[in-house]
Amino acid sequence: MHTIDVIDSHTAGEPTRVVLSGFPDLGDGDLAQCRERFRSEFDQWRSAIACEPRGSDTMVGALLLPPREPGACTGAIFFNNVGYLGMCGHGTIGVVRTLAELGRIAPGQHRIETPVGTVGVELADDGTVSVDNVESYRFASGVEVEVPGHGQVRGDVAWGGNWFFITEQAPCALDLAHQRELTTYTEAIRLALEAAGITGEAGGEIDHIEVNSAAPDGSGVARNFVLCPGLAYDRSPCGTGTSAK
Repeated sequence: MHTIDVIDSHTAGEPTRVVLSGFPDLGDGDLAQCRERFRSEFDQWRSAIACEPRGSDTMVGALLLPPREPGACTGAIFFNNVGYLGMCGHGTIGVVRTLAELGRIAPGQHRIETPVGTVGVELADDGTVSVDNVESYRFASGVEVEVPGHGQVRGDVAWGGNWFFITEQAPCALDLAHQRELTTYTEAIRLALEAAGITGEAGGEIDHIEVNSAAPDGSGVARNFVLCPGLAYDRSPCGTGTSAK
């Protein structure tokens, strides 16, 4: 029997499974190259770690690798039940807290390598984690797509470490009672974008859909719903989505 050592955490309810040891050697190269080797040669390991029966459709894995960049505390390749991520905000927070619990890092500023760039993190004495994400930007504004059953939906295409379509058009209130309706709606948007050939820069797949609104209590606090690539909704506010927004 082969054993993979992992530690599970959650960030605002969204799980991260940090893979510490037991994974096949991905060889040399930068983390983007290692991620492609992971995808092409060891994808069954992703399924075993992230999917049922050991995981779930909400699980995000973080494979820790020796950093290539001097001064970085670790490298991390993020993945989920259906594939691979560029960056993951909640997962980065999970990695930092896990490393701290293991005694591998102390409070202070650190750097974590990802396949799409190096992110800065700060671990406070009280355990709070702040993330300085990869450079984020809006690629296209006012993009319109015809969504079956919902008509024309307008939003922006933005990068925050993953590609997002961000809209303020919601078919219902953004609350747990409407989770199924929101999941169906955002999946319809994703499929409509794909059918229309709408992508991120250089043909990047838009695999995250975010719907924003104001909180119903009139406080002015924002509320959002994010559909992840594996059709699960994000239990956290979504770190890369927040950067894209």
